[in-house]
Amino acid sequence: MSAGIVAPFDAYGARVRPEWIDHNGHMNMGYYLVVFDLASDEFWRWIGLDDAHRRGRRVTTFCLEAHVTYHREVREGDPLRFRTRLLAHDVKRVHFFHEMLHAAQGYLAATNEVLSLHVSLETRRGAPMAPEILERLARIQAAHAGLPRPPQVGRTMGLGAAPTTR
Repeated sequence: MSAGIVAPFDAYGARVRPEWIDHNGHMNMGYYLVVFDLASDEFWRWIGLDDAHRRGRRVTTFCLEAHVTYHREVREGDPLRFRTRLLAHDVKRVHFFHEMLHAAQGYLAATNEVLSLHVSLETRRGAPMAPEILERLARIQAAHAGLPRPPQVGRTMGLGAAPTTR
């Protein structure tokens, strides 16, 4: 593990808010993405893509793709914690993965795989990240490379082979 880099990143926590609850008495599927996005904001800060960097460099990140898997329900007031790992990166893109855990009981509630693009606010197009961000990402990548690959990464959705009809 690279010195000073935690693997996985484990600094964000939240509590299931009343307004996130649906008619089934558990967190509505749309709010999973909301709280995963809040965990992403904390991950960006840890990388160095914080508000000051974004304003100073006139850059941001756009989500290109996001996949959520749901494993166990969470209910109003449940404490959540998020573990995040960097899967890959290049000069413009960051591929990462969140696990949402029930903070008290420890079970995996959901996962979120994300591919984001670093964007210039001037051109609204993909743009290379600053050298210090790329250096930080390389250190994180080295630390996270030894983590086991979660089975949800790269999943495709479907029903499998179609049944044959006679």
